[in-house]
Amino acid sequence: MGLSVAIIARDEERHLGGCLASVAGLADETLVLLDSRTTDGSAAVAASHGATVVSALWRGFPAQRNRALALCRHPWVLFLDADERVTPALAIEIRALLATTPAAVGYWLPRHNLFFGQALRGGGWYPDPQLRLLRRDAARYDEARLVHEYAELGGATATLHGHLLHHNIDALGELWAKQSAYALAEARTLYFEGRRARWRNLVGAPAREFWRRYVRLGGWRDGALGLFLCATMAWFEVVKFTFLYAIASAPRAGDRGTRRHGDT
Repeated sequence: MGLSVAIIARDEERHLGGCLASVAGLADETLVLLDSRTTDGSAAVAASHGATVVSALWRGFPAQRNRALALCRHPWVLFLDADERVTPALAIEIRALLATTPAAVGYWLPRHNLFFGQALRGGGWYPDPQLRLLRRDAARYDEARLVHEYAELGGATATLHGHLLHHNIDALGELWAKQSAYALAEARTLYFEGRRARWRNLVGAPAREFWRRYVRLGGWRDGALGLFLCATMAWFEVVKFTFLYAIASAPRAGDRGTRRHGDT
């Protein structure tokens, strides 16, 4: 069965070549759905590896993934991020799987996460299963979920043994920018779900997140880096609920209009 590899990217010139090289000989088609705000040489890198490049207005991760599913031509789609690599063992496993008639419509892939060059063992960063290999006609993403999106499938899933390798964070500024963007997207998702920030969230949420990652999920196993990362994730719970409070408190045009109407 044919395989399309789909990569959603923005300003990923640094990572994209390695990602595409890792699926050379595996993919029957490679699609790079490029955020139209991209300013670097990502398109040229993708084209040099034989990928089809489509520039699209950014509408959020779930919407971009649905767009990629519609653009891909083969029955199976493997979604990758530009900073991920398919390991040789995973490539062999996928090739063998698609040479048969797969019993499932989606496959979970374990993933190694590298932070500052170190592969993590705890804190929820391993085995970090990702539902990425999908039968195209059975998958769709909920476009109301703005971050940490996942595929909704019309059938069973299974798990493969080969790994993805994720070059997650290489620099402190990158970590801060990435988690700030996630916190804002999560806050917007909570707002649209009807959640509102409470003062207790600023204490309870970070405490629970630190305990979950450092103690329950074994972040302590990664030494000083594990402690730092678990504390960082806890801090961004504070950031998330601060964003949520700001979003809910922001004046709306309709509200202002209502107040003016009521004053007359």
